[in-house]
Amino acid sequence: MPGLDDLIPNATQIRKEAALKEAEKAEEYARLAAAAEAEKRALIERLGKPSGKTEEEKIQLASSIIQRAVRNGQTEVQVYRFPNTLCTDKGRAINQQEKGWENTLTGIPKEIFQLWTDYLKPRGYRIAYQIIDFPGGVPGDVGITISWGDN
Repeated sequence: MPGLDDLIPNATQIRKEAALKEAEKAEEYARLAAAAEAEKRALIERLGKPSGKTEEEKIQLASSIIQRAVRNGQTEVQVYRFPNTLCTDKGRAINQQEKGWENTLTGIPKEIFQLWTDYLKPRGYRIAYQIIDFPGGVPGDVGITISWGDN
């Protein structure tokens, strides 16, 4: 028959085991957080560079997005969302609606603005870049909306 020591473990030993479990959980959390951060940095780096798409591919993509929105009865569509770190000023000029805000764009967000300037604006489309979330009260992601309604 097992003794009392076998049935009820020593409190000191239990605390040690609990501390080891907590340390393992913290280590796993830190590993996952580091992996997520590395993935996010890689994504931002990729988005900050040109897309590599041809002008024709970009136009076809814009056309299909707009046509889908029109079929759904919409007069505008958010075409892209990106972290404010893709702006040279982290979105400050966009948030303040300063003249020349478009000069702070890099990578794909800049390509979208150029596509609008070259092909969509002459056809009556409007574009809006705006901060769409404020985590912790500071500017976060930027949304790009193309519109064609009577506003």
